Amino acid sequence: MLKRVASYGSGMQPTQVMVIGFATVILVGAIILNLPISTQDGESIGFLNALFTATSAVCVTGLVVVDTSTYWSFFGQLTIIMLIQIGGLGFMTVTTMFALITGKRINLKERLLIQEALNQRDLSGIVRLTRYVLMMTFTIEGIGALILSTKFIPMFGFVKGTWFSIFHAISAFCNAGFDLMGATAGKFTSIVCFNNSYLVMLTISALIILGGIGFPVLLNIIREKRYSRYNLHTKVVIFTTISLIIVGTITILAIEFDRPSTLGDMPLPQKIVNAYFQSVTSRTAGFASIDLTKLRESTLFAMIILMFIGAAPASTGGGIKVTTLATLLLSVKSLILGKSDIEIYERRISSSTVRKAMVIFVVGISFVVIGTFLLSATQEQFTLTAAAFEVASAFATVGLSIGGSPTLTPIGKLLIIMYMFAGRVGSLTIFMAFMSGGSKKVQPVRYPEGSLIVG
Repeated sequence: MLKRVASYGSGMQPTQVMVIGFATVILVGAIILNLPISTQDGESIGFLNALFTATSAVCVTGLVVVDTSTYWSFFGQLTIIMLIQIGGLGFMTVTTMFALITGKRINLKERLLIQEALNQRDLSGIVRLTRYVLMMTFTIEGIGALILSTKFIPMFGFVKGTWFSIFHAISAFCNAGFDLMGATAGKFTSIVCFNNSYLVMLTISALIILGGIGFPVLLNIIREKRYSRYNLHTKVVIFTTISLIIVGTITILAIEFDRPSTLGDMPLPQKIVNAYFQSVTSRTAGFASIDLTKLRESTLFAMIILMFIGAAPASTGGGIKVTTLATLLLSVKSLILGKSDIEIYERRISSSTVRKAMVIFVVGISFVVIGTFLLSATQEQFTLTAAAFEVASAFATVGLSIGGSPTLTPIGKLLIIMYMFAGRVGSLTIFMAFMSGGSKKVQPVRYPEGSLIVG
């Protein structure tokens, strides 16, 4: 099916194929999840709820309308994790995997699609990069599952423990946030029951970070070994990611330190690990180790900011991306210091990169503001904070919720579905695909420069 989607797009722009490809995978996933065999009670969930779940899985978000563990059968859970894996890798990467297995030659059009999917600038070595992406993904997920199995197999038995280990390793690396702990600790509790298990918390957070820094960064780290030899993109992603994790950890720890319903009753090491975990997972993963409904509003606001920023480009995460934030902050720094160039690590950032970062930020903030207004206007059970949290979580493909996704009306579900899709595919990609035709237009006329007072 994935290969057919790619072949049908022979006359389309890469951005158009990306949008239609993801939509096709979601539609097929929704049809499968709507089958009675996908549920434990043998009754169809209804197409809208199936579509919501499939979108959340393919867009590696984690927002759910039913508890994954107690509602879906093993077949349904297997379908969900397969959709998560396809969504995390990208449907063109999965298509390339099957092509490599069958020995099919990758043509130029398919290479262009892979280039778009992995957010690469040139075609050189694009198939080799895809092969490395697949190898890294399955290796990291396998190691993560192996570590988690040391906790889950003694707790749940060999078969169930192995399944839980594989499911949560894939969900964590793909930054999806789906979990199977509902039957163990209560519906929609995520992994709160393991907030005292450092092995589970640190393993899942490590998988989230590795999936969120992006495949080009992982490959550059493996090849170069030393930080001084990393390329500019890798250095910026690593520095910004570490900075955000530290700032998020300190913020959550400081605000919730003495709150009994969240971190207050925990010993100091457990407080630090849980604050760290929530800082990591807020940036696109969707797991929760504490009850989010008990958090202070200032903590929720900080988490909305972390969600909006998200992970790195060409990763399994969402958001406006850490490199976008870094570019904007460097632009501000350059302006304040009166420099004509934007510089970092003895390199100059191009004006086209700055313009793209500004567009991504403005489009992203506009999406969240408009979505918050629409959700709060149509869902009376949502406060403004809950609406903003839900929309930011959907747009940044995080999956955390305090308003309660299961309580959404059909209009609310459709709105969140659109935001999850826009967040995973990229709002800018969608605009380019169907408004600009996916290609840059050469302006035949350049007007004289005018003066505009700002600030």
